[in-house]
Amino acid sequence: MARALQLAARGLFTTTPNPRVGCVIVRGDTVVGEGWHARAGTPHAEIHALNAAGAAARGATAYVTLEPCSHHGRTPPCAEALVNAGVARVVAAMKDPNPLVAGGGIDMLTLAGITAEVGLMEAEARALNPGFVSRMTRGRPWVRLKTAATLDGKIALANGQSQWITGEAARADVQRLRARACAILTGSGTVRADNPRMNVRDLDIGRQPLRVVVDSRLCTPANAAILPALVACHHAESGARAALEAAGAEVVELPGSGGRVDLAALLALLAQRGVNELHVEAGAALNGALLEAGLVDEWVAYVAPVAVGDAARGLFATAPLAALADAARFRFADVRQVGGDLRLTLVPA
Repeated sequence: MARALQLAARGLFTTTPNPRVGCVIVRGDTVVGEGWHARAGTPHAEIHALNAAGAAARGATAYVTLEPCSHHGRTPPCAEALVNAGVARVVAAMKDPNPLVAGGGIDMLTLAGITAEVGLMEAEARALNPGFVSRMTRGRPWVRLKTAATLDGKIALANGQSQWITGEAARADVQRLRARACAILTGSGTVRADNPRMNVRDLDIGRQPLRVVVDSRLCTPANAAILPALVACHHAESGARAALEAAGAEVVELPGSGGRVDLAALLALLAQRGVNELHVEAGAALNGALLEAGLVDEWVAYVAPVAVGDAARGLFATAPLAALADAARFRFADVRQVGGDLRLTLVPA
């Protein structure tokens, strides 16, 4: 199963909107076939492994990181393929949270007389697919917030200058975070201040994540480098909307309270479009709004050994707290050095 998880990770950047899945077929003590899912619409991990095993799959055990599918999607059911190949036993790391499967694959195998087990290395399998699990069980993507800040918690000088707080190694690391995401989210303030492209560079993954801009008042310039993108606003004034649409943007209205975009509704919309992991690179306003709404699932904080003073811009623009007990609390999931900077990976406590 550990090998199957290694194989599944090979699809880290490419499987969206599908989950990352690996499969190893074993006969006795010999691996006779293995495979992983590479891209939506192409054969699943089990099919690659069965093709590699050939006749040796009969009577063998298949280790797969996710319950084999039992429904017809873009490809035929993998559970059916395992039955037809004569596999004697299937060990799945976890049940498929997709309501179209949700135990159906295990049932199909069991009814065919195949021994089916679930739960081996389940935590590791879930960790490989946090976005897919989130989309299927919560109806929204897994939200990964990335920040790059000084040691005193500032993301830009008072005049807005922010390039570059962190070093080259940290910036290259961020590219890998972008590459695994289905979509990249930022705010209109960041677009106007920095004119970022918010794309994946230096990694040939065969796709670009969907780019999304939160823009309550629809003030994104029509010549912004981030376009074409999905632009979510509170109210779309016709002239501004027409200019952005002419530049290739898709404008959606998601009115919320206080003239802001309803962020929960935006996440639900992205989930409906198959977004599993949402990567956020934004300024203090959007960072703070996501934090206050309880929508941050993971915070990847790059910290540079630099101090710029109190007048510089902070990480989160939030309402003042009345008590320290009201603070958003996280726990460290991983701490490591990347070049000359630290990368802190945190999850809500």
